Amino acid sequence: MKIQRFQSEELPYGILDRFGLTQDMLEDLPQKAIEDILDGRRSPVLPISVTDESGEEIHARTRFAFIRMDDDSVDVVFYPQLKAGRLDRFTEEERKALLEHRPVIAPVTTPEGREIQAFHQIDQGTNQIIYVPTPVIGRNLEYAANEMKLTNAELTCLQKGLPISVMDGDDLYTIGIDLNEKTGVRLTHGDEKKWREEQRQGFGRYNFGLNGCWVSDEEGNLDYVPEASYTEELWEEMRKRNNMTLKH
Repeated sequence: MKIQRFQSEELPYGILDRFGLTQDMLEDLPQKAIEDILDGRRSPVLPISVTDESGEEIHARTRFAFIRMDDDSVDVVFYPQLKAGRLDRFTEEERKALLEHRPVIAPVTTPEGREIQAFHQIDQGTNQIIYVPTPVIGRNLEYAANEMKLTNAELTCLQKGLPISVMDGDDLYTIGIDLNEKTGVRLTHGDEKKWREEQRQGFGRYNFGLNGCWVSDEEGNLDYVPEASYTEELWEEMRKRNNMTLKH
């Protein structure tokens, strides 16, 4: 299997539809989420429903990603939301760092059976452990360090999973490892507190599309409301946005 850019017309919407995710729902996701999905990255955490063998409807939340199979077809893999990630293979110090939402470097065995070093991090949306080989993130860190003129000591802190704040003129920026980002590195205009808040944030409360709206609750969970089921609150929010667009 290999991951690569996908075209919308080749996506297996039928598979996702069986889990309650229709094409309209996917096309109404925020543009950034759509671009990530087409790049082979994981989707936001979305609600799914499926009927089991006894006819009972099961509801859950999961991320998904498309993969390119050897015959060039496209399939789907799911990354369900867990109550807690399995941390038993990490040391006590590494577990502490992971639970504090800091990445750690630890060995991992590839599908080919090779052991490599990788950055690990808990996906706050699903509680699953995600990892990226260290050379990939390391190169991006070095590039960022050169651009921001970081010292060797600051680069070492970054490699240990600690975000670093630096001044650029009158502006304060914070940079750190975030494996949910395309580059594995995230830069925030602000201090470390704002950087960590951004890490927890998902999309805005209301995410309107052509056929409906993805609504985020206080915990960042997304639920879809088709236009036919809009409440007065949703219609009012849409009117506000349309008025703001007309003014600009």
